[in-house]
Amino acid sequence: QVQLVESGGGSVQAGGSLRLSCAASGRTFNIYAMGWFRQAPGKEREFASAISWSGGNTYYADSVKGRFTISRDNAKNTVYLQMNSLKPEDTATYYCAAARVPPYSRPGNYNYWGQGAQVTVSS
Repeated sequence: QVQLVESGGGSVQAGGSLRLSCAASGRTFNIYAMGWFRQAPGKEREFASAISWSGGNTYYADSVKGRFTISRDNAKNTVYLQMNSLKPEDTATYYCAAARVPPYSRPGNYNYWGQGAQVTVSS
């Protein structure tokens, strides 16, 4: 069992930065790939980024590539999403999740989800 708690959301102007954190409980954190998804009002949940269990492989949606950076610290059971050059279209609730098998862009492959953190980007 893995429990996930996101933090670091907030409001920022376009061009600004935020860093999301996702703290995991449970001693099996380091066997899971971790992903970040986001969901805007009235839209489906979409993949943003993922990182393999070792941190050696990272994955990004085209919409965030070059602006977002995912990382993890297995000693702290935490995964991060550094978001730079934020745009109003990045406004959404961001969820972290844990998966055992790829492809990591598929929400259905994730076993555990956090409660979400709101990110609002104003123009």
